[in-house]
Amino acid sequence: MKLLVTGGAGYVGSVAAAVLVERGHDVTIIDNFSTGNPEAVPAGATLVEAEVSEVVDEVLSQGGYEGVVHFAARSLVGESVEKPAEYWQHNVVTALTLLDAMNKHGVKNLVFSSTAATYGEPEVVPITEDAPATPTNPYGATKLAIDHAITSYAKAYGLGATSLRYFNVAGAYGNIGENRAVETHLIPLVLQVATGHREKIFMFGDDWPTPDGTAVRDYIHILDLAEAHVLALESNISGTHRIFNLGSGDGYSVKQVVEMCREVTGHPIPAEVAPRRAGDPATLIASSEKAKRELGWKPQRTDLRTIVEDAWAFTSQLGDKAHVARRK
Repeated sequence: MKLLVTGGAGYVGSVAAAVLVERGHDVTIIDNFSTGNPEAVPAGATLVEAEVSEVVDEVLSQGGYEGVVHFAARSLVGESVEKPAEYWQHNVVTALTLLDAMNKHGVKNLVFSSTAATYGEPEVVPITEDAPATPTNPYGATKLAIDHAITSYAKAYGLGATSLRYFNVAGAYGNIGENRAVETHLIPLVLQVATGHREKIFMFGDDWPTPDGTAVRDYIHILDLAEAHVLALESNISGTHRIFNLGSGDGYSVKQVVEMCREVTGHPIPAEVAPRRAGDPATLIASSEKAKRELGWKPQRTDLRTIVEDAWAFTSQLGDKAHVARRK
């Protein structure tokens, strides 16, 4: 298929683009490199360096496109609270511009990178797709708004679409991994201690109602995630908008993650308990049974050691290329 991948230089987008290229698809990437890395653009993909909303109509007007995978978005929860206008503009307005361009040029196949943040603080764990969608921050709210827009476009214009709501993405795929200037994910933050870019890691609360007192999260390997995007593209149904949760189905605590990073890296990784953060739930685990049943998705890399080993193999070879500020 001839495909457009927006945000294809970001962590998740670049791995998905690489997998699509490997599967023989003709991939064009639009990315402005605001958070993505040029070196993550896979060989064999065509790159358009620009804002999605400014060029998507022109790109799709070239004809022949059979599908779009939309990753491009602002995605920092804290920043979305401080700068909501930027999130509504960059996420929702850009998505609407993309949907209009797709409709104009007859592109009827879409996979959208959504998020578990659409659920807010869950009442029941594991979280299923029919759980109430009550986001607690502008980031999650913008993603949910886009989901609603996609549903209406599917019904009105025959768009076949899938939204993939994923939880904590981690790991690496060869020379593509997490390497951002502003990092908020636990595993790369812990590994920054082992590389000397951070003196210690903070664990926010050790009195949660969990087996060891630290918060529990569901981690999904980046390659398993990318493969779900391929399956979605290949099975979209005209006029239908599907929503799937993607996760490992297992939960690991902050202490378990830190200890596994110690084992894999051989570094002591000092850890300090800090006060709980407002709004953090004790446990977040996804139910991915629907994706397994309807997409035929079969995650292969669900154990924590594999995830950390792959992330460490990428992180440890970065050296001076690490895109992080040296800090405590």
